Amino acid sequence: MGNMNLFKLLPKVDELLGRDEINNLMLTVPRQLILEAIREEIEVLREKIKNNIIEEELLEVLSTLDVKIINNAKNKNSFKLKRVINATGVVIHTNLGRSIINEKIMDNIKDVVIHYSNLEFDLLNGSRGSRYSHVEEIITKCTGAEAAMVVNNNAAAVLLTLNTIANNKDVVVSRGELIEIGGSFRIPDVMVQSGANLVEVGTTNKTHLFDYENAINENTAALLKVHTSNYRVLGFTSSVSSEELTELKSTYDLPIIEDLGSGVLLDLSKYGLEYEPTVQDSIIKGVDIVTFSGDKLLGGPQAGIIVGKKKYIDAMKKNPLTRAFRVDKFTLAALEGTLKYYLDENIVIKEIPTIRMLTEDVETIYSKAIYLKSLIDEVALDFIDVSIEDEFSEVGGGSLPLEKIATKCVVLSINGQSVQSFENNLRNYSIPIIARLYKDRVYFDLRTIDDNEISIVADGIKFALDQLKGCE
Repeated sequence: MGNMNLFKLLPKVDELLGRDEINNLMLTVPRQLILEAIREEIEVLREKIKNNIIEEELLEVLSTLDVKIINNAKNKNSFKLKRVINATGVVIHTNLGRSIINEKIMDNIKDVVIHYSNLEFDLLNGSRGSRYSHVEEIITKCTGAEAAMVVNNNAAAVLLTLNTIANNKDVVVSRGELIEIGGSFRIPDVMVQSGANLVEVGTTNKTHLFDYENAINENTAALLKVHTSNYRVLGFTSSVSSEELTELKSTYDLPIIEDLGSGVLLDLSKYGLEYEPTVQDSIIKGVDIVTFSGDKLLGGPQAGIIVGKKKYIDAMKKNPLTRAFRVDKFTLAALEGTLKYYLDENIVIKEIPTIRMLTEDVETIYSKAIYLKSLIDEVALDFIDVSIEDEFSEVGGGSLPLEKIATKCVVLSINGQSVQSFENNLRNYSIPIIARLYKDRVYFDLRTIDDNEISIVADGIKFALDQLKGCE
């Protein structure tokens, strides 16, 4: 049969829609998506015919057409934002959603979002209330600040703070602290958008107290301290602490604003990690406004948290920008549930996943690695080697950039097969598994794999290996 005649073998759209399995699919998948899948798969076959496929091969492909259409349609109907397993060892992985939330607080989140809630209703007085009231008290308890509010991320927190306190005024900041916070968003750009005038002092590696003082004039509205949470300048350096800046605050009656970025509430050095300034430390040292993230070292949802003196927080609540930056009920419910754990440090270590992963001991991780290896050994093929190796995890999320945390990895060496294809198969598993590749080997870091995910990882590895085997 000539190639042009092969087109006659292709089924019509209506015929395919009438087939039982495809017709039954309409019970769960919208008809429009099924039509798109049919047309795409038919177009694939048309291209094969144009590229001189022989009749026998075309008939073989046609025998699996229904399955391909169904899988295509189901894929179109699946959620784009979905669960993945983080086997990279980067605990606060920005690309994978940063901190994860303890499932124990999900009941309250679910209750709040699938029913009406008192989001902006005062149950005591029966009148309109403030959404910030649900978290302000617990934030102030945890930080020691006079007042608090929450916006949608830390960049918004910095912008709102500067716009409220220093619109059309000068803000003095060290050149060594003009950081980029990710995605090309930079502190100088945020300051410009806030309406504040950036006044740079000092040099990249050295800034002194007199640099700040020499820059103060009648148009100065605040002194800004930015914690370099996502990098370190080492060697011949000096910087001015927030505590030292309080000397100028009392002399010139200027507020000190500190952007801590990561925003930790625990002294992590007690658990073997590098010391990271806590929010409480900044408040104790006399900082007037502190901003930090909710989904980094705090271990909660994405949010920008602002704490400090009540007079400044009250002014921010009245700023028109606050409505543009405000958080929703999902965030508030998740943040309140997370912060409740901080009332007891012993509970924090166990119940906040980010903190638990960062402080988990190597012996526990090694036990998980042994278990995962045993599951892989059961399905291992002759072209792979499996080992357990010492490695290092990272904090991630622009936090503690120099910290390397000892961990254990299950490592796969794949002989005579494409490591990239294997890794691609892992990402296409029903629950995608994100591992790391290094020198043609695949690393599964058990620090970021939960106990109940180990069997899923093993099944995903079996799936990825079967796919490779099928391509031989």
